[in-house]
Amino acid sequence: MNLNNKIKFFLEELLYKIFKKIKYKIFINSELSGDRDIEWSFVAANIGSGPGRALDFGCGESYLGLIAAQAGYEVISLDLGRVVRPYFHPKLQFRQRDILNIDFPEESFALIINCSSIEHVGLAGRYGVKENRSDGDIEIMAKMRLILKLGGRMLLTIPVGKDAIFPPLHRVYGKERLSKLLENFVIEKEEYWVKNNQNKWIQVEESIALSKDSNQNLYGLGCFVLRPKN
Repeated sequence: MNLNNKIKFFLEELLYKIFKKIKYKIFINSELSGDRDIEWSFVAANIGSGPGRALDFGCGESYLGLIAAQAGYEVISLDLGRVVRPYFHPKLQFRQRDILNIDFPEESFALIINCSSIEHVGLAGRYGVKENRSDGDIEIMAKMRLILKLGGRMLLTIPVGKDAIFPPLHRVYGKERLSKLLENFVIEKEEYWVKNNQNKWIQVEESIALSKDSNQNLYGLGCFVLRPKN
């Protein structure tokens, strides 16, 4: 390799390394990896133990219903889509239904798991949602308040940041929408998480989490233990 080629090769390598560093700094905080670790561990840590009936709303492929069943609850896992699980548990049953079309009696459940689901309600085009309902999330939360026992708990995890909607994907809950979402509940415990500049989830104060800009691929997480208001 002659001198000119060596210089050219060196400059190309240098530019490539500089580009990688710039790209890393720009995009390092632009994805949600690890979000389920935060949400599912929060639910598991606060699920308590049965007996009692539990509703796993928008269960998808998660194993949170199984955790509740193993903790002694009689669990109904509910989702709009078909779910195939590689296990069977006698205390766990799956129903492919829309909660708006099911008439559960009032105070049916001691526990409701509402993990990363409510933000999709009423946004047509994803997860089997076919009808746009601008306040679908608020409607569902009001219904859940009625079917949750007065002494019961809801475990809720949602995207948080500045109020925003990214149809057909999800909502992000800020100061305005979050207060509406939780108006029928008392907050017993709350955690807020955001990504730092090393792409790691860290806990922060509510005011910091709700002031963050968000997009369809990046937002904070809010995790709540809720009790129904009397």
